[in-house]
Amino acid sequence: MLQTAQYSLCMIQDEVRQLIDRGVVSRHQPIYTLCKHIPAREWVRFETELERFDFLLRDRIGDLMAQECWDND
Repeated sequence: MLQTAQYSLCMIQDEVRQLIDRGVVSRHQPIYTLCKHIPAREWVRFETELERFDFLLRDRIGDLMAQECWDND
């Protein structure tokens, strides 16, 4: 049985932060623009996790980053 990777909101934010830092995406773009930078086989899991936290694909990437979580709190 194949195991599929599970994504937490923190993991998604880390990946998105890297894309922002590299200038690939902007905080002002809608979240759905991330699908161009996430492998298709992983996008469904990303989208499911975002929906779990009530994010809509039309929301801005900045909204996603505004709810940053910290492992060392």
